[in-house]
Amino acid sequence: MKKLFCICFFMYGMMMYTGGGELLAAGTKHTPPHKQKKAKMTRGDVKVIEASENIRYLSQKIAKEYLFLYRYPQNEAVKKSLYGTLAKLGENLKVISAVTNDEDTNNILDFLAYSKEQILDILTRKPSHELLVEMLDYSDTLQEGAESIGKTYAYTFSKEEKMLVVSKNISFLLERIIKYYMALYNGYNTRNNHEKLQESVRELTAYLAKLNRYAYPEKIRSVRREFDRVWQRDKEVISQAESFLVPNLLFDSVVYLEEKIDVLARYHSQNL
Repeated sequence: MKKLFCICFFMYGMMMYTGGGELLAAGTKHTPPHKQKKAKMTRGDVKVIEASENIRYLSQKIAKEYLFLYRYPQNEAVKKSLYGTLAKLGENLKVISAVTNDEDTNNILDFLAYSKEQILDILTRKPSHELLVEMLDYSDTLQEGAESIGKTYAYTFSKEEKMLVVSKNISFLLERIIKYYMALYNGYNTRNNHEKLQESVRELTAYLAKLNRYAYPEKIRSVRREFDRVWQRDKEVISQAESFLVPNLLFDSVVYLEEKIDVLARYHSQNL
């Protein structure tokens, strides 16, 4: 029943937003919200954008951590982190709920809140193959919902805002990459998981190229170089996923890399 509801809900979403926001009903077209001439962004709009980006990131982090817990069910640190990640998800859902008056956004929020409660239920039960499949489904649902909300509130970014988005996307992709890597490690050695893993690596590489074209001061440039150094090692390991898997190394490495990206994100945020 859950999956049927999910399919119906997002089929509606696809009808509303296919083609970057074109309304397909009755053959009419609607200018996408992010292409409309908008009034000055309100603080509430900014909060919604920030929260939707956070939810997008957390959607991958939740699945990654659960995949690790599935493999190592006695790891209390990961279990604690999972509950913390879920709590942050709830906080960001509340932020959007408190400021939005958009009906479509509220409809999506209702389902994301339902997904959050189902994830909480999963965490109270012993990890299993069936629950892992459900968790991966909810991860995709949270990501799709966050991206739909983000499109509604999108606008033309300044140079520094664009770079901040780049850094946020890198953090998202790091979590996404390890999510698919852990899926392979747990026996989900499917063609789709391999393709999604490699696609995410390519996307991250493209974002890194944008970072490397930005003229950072030396102190920040050294952080970026350190990220590049570690990422090149990890990228090589990931490229050999079909031969051998070292999830613990990459799990810890992602934490380190995200600390470096956070430094860049704070730099761009301070320059807004």
